[in-house]
Amino acid sequence: MKNQKTVTAIILVAGNSTRYGQNRNKNFETIHGKTVMSYSLKAFDQNQYIDNILIGIKREEEPIIKNILEKEKVTKPVQFVIGGKSRQETVYNCLQKTKEDIVMIHDGARPAIKQDYINQCIESMEEVKGATIGVPSKDTIKITNENNIVVQTTKRSNTWVIQTPQCFDKKTLLEMHEKYKQEEVTDDCMLLEKNQIPVKVLEGDYTNIKITTYEDIHIMKGLLI
Repeated sequence: MKNQKTVTAIILVAGNSTRYGQNRNKNFETIHGKTVMSYSLKAFDQNQYIDNILIGIKREEEPIIKNILEKEKVTKPVQFVIGGKSRQETVYNCLQKTKEDIVMIHDGARPAIKQDYINQCIESMEEVKGATIGVPSKDTIKITNENNIVVQTTKRSNTWVIQTPQCFDKKTLLEMHEKYKQEEVTDDCMLLEKNQIPVKVLEGDYTNIKITTYEDIHIMKGLLI
């Protein structure tokens, strides 16, 4: 990457794992002897572009994560940031703790992340302020109203299922978080979209799933061989 800028990886593990249904943080589940978050952690630790790592955590889970870091022998600087009440607040807290030019945001519970996706996202920052990994939708997607009545059918060739990592110019993303602080969003790309700032979608693959339910653990065991 020309005139390489500094990059912080932000790994989010502060969620409540409500849909996981096991009364525990899915990021700490074990797959082939490693915790779910360890896979993401090592991917960023080994990446050529990443300068340091921030982990958005729950305060009470800090000892668990410290133990994971020691076992994985992470070499890059790591800082813990206490998360907020929502994903949005946690990201904002992390943004305030980094001085790097670029931030890469990733779900800790998405362990099948590949180096190529990290590289592509960061390299795309030469042309855009925001980028995300995604996959073309295999299905026809319909938009409904609150009564589940269809109001729109999307064009499948233009419909993407969005994943992480997502990468941003730090200054731009921080400004958008502050501008739209009172509006609820489900991913950071939406903040740029609200301000008509182009976000590029980079094609990933269908194995890069996020562990959401307990059944996903079994799927991931087959993918992380």
